Amino acid sequence: MIPTLEWTDEGVRFLDQTKLPLETTYVLATTYDEVATVIRDMIVRGAPAIGVSAAMGMALGIDRSTATTVEALTPEVEQMAAVLAGTRPTAVNLFWGIARLKDLYYKLATETVGRPEADRLRTIKAGVIAEAKQVYTEDIDTCKTMGRVGQDLLPREGTVLTHCNAGALCAAGYGTALGVIRAAVEAGADIHVLADETRPYLQGARLTAWELLQDNIPTTVLCDNMSGALMRQGRIQAVIVGADRIAANGDVANKIGTYTVAVLAKEHGIPFFVAAPWSTIDVNTATGDGIPIEQRSAREVTHSNGKQMTPDGVGIENPAFDVTPSKYVTAIITERGVLRAPYNESIAAMTNTQTAVSA
Repeated sequence: MIPTLEWTDEGVRFLDQTKLPLETTYVLATTYDEVATVIRDMIVRGAPAIGVSAAMGMALGIDRSTATTVEALTPEVEQMAAVLAGTRPTAVNLFWGIARLKDLYYKLATETVGRPEADRLRTIKAGVIAEAKQVYTEDIDTCKTMGRVGQDLLPREGTVLTHCNAGALCAAGYGTALGVIRAAVEAGADIHVLADETRPYLQGARLTAWELLQDNIPTTVLCDNMSGALMRQGRIQAVIVGADRIAANGDVANKIGTYTVAVLAKEHGIPFFVAAPWSTIDVNTATGDGIPIEQRSAREVTHSNGKQMTPDGVGIENPAFDVTPSKYVTAIITERGVLRAPYNESIAAMTNTQTAVSA
């Protein structure tokens, strides 16, 4: 498994997903500002991976700070958090990763009061680095648990459609939606994956196809407007996608185009599954109407491989995500178990549950 990102003595090393599938290259971030740029420019992407990246960015910033007292370091920590939080607003995992490291920072700062400042700083820096590494390890374990929890929901034999990339590349490893597919295949299922190309950034064509081929899972890339015709022909048995934020009522924000797929799946009687870690569920946002939608550069639409594809002066819309209402979602797969409608009730009931349950 090629690591999406990893902590090194030199800094945080990221697989450059903008260069895949033709180049396997890496970017080294040595400051928290550089981690923020990596997230903003989609060198790393996918909600779980963004959460891990944010945690590592916080740890990197704290570790590399030249502040000589905790009092001097604290405003820097707040600045780090603000810069990282401003990168990609839809993925709630971003804020979860930041908060986890900030909470630990303040906890350690309180626990070390009265000790020499140099000792306090050493303790804090060692603690946040260990925590960032733990976030990374937990993310892989979470994805593997989701796979085990959700694998039986997929057909033992058939074709599964996915949209965008919700695989090992969207997480620290293994993946969310593709993690469920991987687990099903490992358990003996005969699954062929259809990957929507996912315009305009082509995460399905570039990333999902690339990583599934590494695992020898049969994969076919579709243009985004093909899935409805294939559903009508009976060629798709299930749909599974990831999520960047899930509201308390089960509304799901995911890559633009997901809503269209969900409506088509409902019309054709095809189950539509969402796989996401519990950290993607935002119980403080009541419905999908409250989820902020990131607007990205018009150039992603106007240009392809550096070549302009649209006339000068034309208007451009480029929302990165859309919201799928919960009524179109058959089930939500998490490491704690499978959620079903009514989602406001099942999410509330599982909020305090820490262990995975059977699907």
